[in-house]
Amino acid sequence: MFEVTFLLSNWSCIFGCGCQGVLTGPAEELEQGCCSYGAHFTGVQDLERVEAAAQTLSPEQWQHYRKGAKGIAKRAPGGGWMTRQAGSGCIFLNHPGFPGGAGCALHRASLERGKSPITMKPDVCWQLPLRISDRDEPDGHVTTTVERWERRHWGEGGKEFHWWCTEDPEAFVGTVPAYVALEKELVTMTSSKVYELLSKYLEQRGRCGGAR
Repeated sequence: MFEVTFLLSNWSCIFGCGCQGVLTGPAEELEQGCCSYGAHFTGVQDLERVEAAAQTLSPEQWQHYRKGAKGIAKRAPGGGWMTRQAGSGCIFLNHPGFPGGAGCALHRASLERGKSPITMKPDVCWQLPLRISDRDEPDGHVTTTVERWERRHWGEGGKEFHWWCTEDPEAFVGTVPAYVALEKELVTMTSSKVYELLSKYLEQRGRCGGAR
């Protein structure tokens, strides 16, 4: 199942271009986006993939290179693993003024190498603003849902966010529908065949002005 309304919207990531971040007050000047807290890994494979990616970074690409050499992850309060923090953000977050550029070191490095950030970033990071979840049905089937991340998905902590991009008009400034802009993410989260079916449906629905 897909949240069609959001996928047909013109949402766009505005990191560094008006994003106020997820702290308790507006903090556009910090250029932290949603990287103020550690990212939770979806499992051991996710953790190992990011650990391997971190080993390919250089001090010129990663502001917290030395701290990262001691380990990038820590135990999460509710179980599992999450990225460590360095200063006021995720250990991979380069802050404004860093010669290598502000933003996620993994994201910047992947673009410099001509690769998709999907190959290097934690799952939850490259999937944002999309969220995927499974629900076991009484008949034994599993319903998988792809929707936007909302405050409620972060639990009690989401109520403390001063700002969240999927609920503010300032972030809906893209030039193409979200399902087009997020094609790589949707394909990776589902499959090429599912995305083909989805895109054909959304193209038709878009032409009809959402009447159906």
